[in-house]
This record gives sequence, C-alpha cells and structure tokens, in this order.
Amino acid sequence: MKVYELTVLIHPDLEMNLEPALKKVEKLVSDNGGKIVKTTEDGKKRLAYSIKGVEYAIYYFYDVELPADAPKKISDALNITDEVIRYLLVVKDEKKKKYEERRAEAEKNGEAEEAEAEEGVDDKDNKEE
Repeated sequence: MKVYELTVLIHPDLEMNLEPALKKVEKLVSDNGGKIVKTTEDGKKRLAYSIKGVEYAIYYFYDVELPADAPKKISDALNITDEVIRYLLVVKDEKKKKYEERRAEAEKNGEAEEAEAEEGVDDKDNKEE
C-alpha cells in the first residue's frame, strides 16, 4: 500500500459540530481498505478565493495508507460530499520524508553542516566544473 496525503477543506458552518464530517471522511478511507496514519487540524482559515460563495474553510490533513484502487473511489465520493468544499489527494514523497528525517537527526546531533555536504547542498564542486 502507498502512503498518501489527503487535505480536506470542510465547510465553516460545521465548525461547531465537526465530528459527523470527520467521521464521514475517516469512514470513507477505512471502507476502501485504507488506514489513517496521522491526522492534523490546521484550523479555520480564509481561502485565497471564494468557493461556492464560501470565504473560509476548516483545514484537515491526513496521512493515509491506501491500496491501489482506493484513491479513485475516495475522490469520487469526496466530489459529491456536501461537507467537503475541496480536497487534495496526492502520493506522499518518500525521498523528501527520508531527507527530512536525516536532516532532523543531523541537527539533533549538531552535524547540520556535515549533512548538507553529504546531500550535495554545497555547490562549490558544481561551480568549478
């Protein structure tokens, strides 16, 4: 199963009672054979442009593991869900995750400069060629 990032923008009118909308999204993932690894709430934010006359949305981010056929089914269901204004389902970048883990570990050990040199961040070699 692949790891995906699911971003869901929930209608702001549901702010006082988010549980049914969140349960609906979580049930949708689990019914399609997926597993929610991590959930992050980012709160209510102003949208860059209005969507269906709505200026604000409540942002939720999910890290989910899904089988191959699940993303299409989840996308189809979220398209017709009234509680969800917009959503984005993308494959999580494993290389970025590994880089961030190594970087965090290097900073923790005080080896940030050495980690950058190992990753090729130092461009001195590229300028000489």
